[in-house]
Amino acid sequence: MPITDKEGDMPKANKAGTPIAVSEDVIEGRYAELGSYTVGFETFFQDVDPAPLFQGLPDDKCQSPHWGHVVAGRITFRYADHEETYEAGDVYYAPPGHLPLIAAGTEVIEFSPTAELNATMAVVMGNMG
Repeated sequence: MPITDKEGDMPKANKAGTPIAVSEDVIEGRYAELGSYTVGFETFFQDVDPAPLFQGLPDDKCQSPHWGHVVAGRITFRYADHEETYEAGDVYYAPPGHLPLIAAGTEVIEFSPTAELNATMAVVMGNMG
């Protein structure tokens, strides 16, 4: 059975209607909760290797799974034994235990379980100071 909002409509989000939650020189991020998932609309203005921000998590890697669509640019997920790169038009699944590497000009739409994402982001935000 589909999850619906209080009016009985399917939950939805779009980039234009989702408020900006993060606005930095490197990234603009807009996030909306849909049921037990968070959808993120992220645009990266510079090359980003956020590996240091994941220190303190198991294996110092992101512990949230993500399902996403690369709207523009390129994202690489690094794992202990391999890398996977996705470019504009690709959809992806990144299981826990990855580190992203993002090229300038990349735009993604990404779905993540809210609980796992929030636990990971608490460590990331702590590392940002």
